[in-house]
Amino acid sequence: MSLSPDLLQILVCPKCKSSLDYYTAPAEVLVCRTCALVYAVQDGIPVMLIDEAQPLDATMYPPKA
Repeated sequence: MSLSPDLLQILVCPKCKSSLDYYTAPAEVLVCRTCALVYAVQDGIPVMLIDEAQPLDATMYPPKA
């Protein structure tokens, strides 16, 4: 399942309000490079809870060009 482009335009990191990078593989996630956090997307719904975010592993989610 993928997120709507309209939704992706308005979503920001709940911690710092920076823009997010969207990845569909290896897992569907939203990545905040500023906070180095990864927010899961479950059943097409972004889980934008800071306490549930995972630390960024840059080898899994390299910066987009």
